[in-house]
Amino acid sequence: MSEYEQPGRLEREPTPEDVRQLMGASAPHFAPHLRNRIQTLIGGLPPDHAARVEGERAIARLDEVAKGAERRGESGRGEPGMPSLRARPDSA
Repeated sequence: MSEYEQPGRLEREPTPEDVRQLMGASAPHFAPHLRNRIQTLIGGLPPDHAARVEGERAIARLDEVAKGAERRGESGRGEPGMPSLRARPDSA
């Protein structure tokens, strides 16, 4: 939990440091979860707010981390293989 997410910190606006604290050392399997937490953190901020700018940058990075580390491909144990998310035309 970031410092900003703690109940006693609701009296202040989020900062870029709050976003960085949520990012931490983000692993691919946690990227979607972290993305959602950052999106919640910056959701009500104006577009030019420093924390929102940092948060949007972090979200873009997390999207790439999540897609880049996926393990899909050949089938196993009688199940069909899954196509890569990167291979889909709508995943730009």
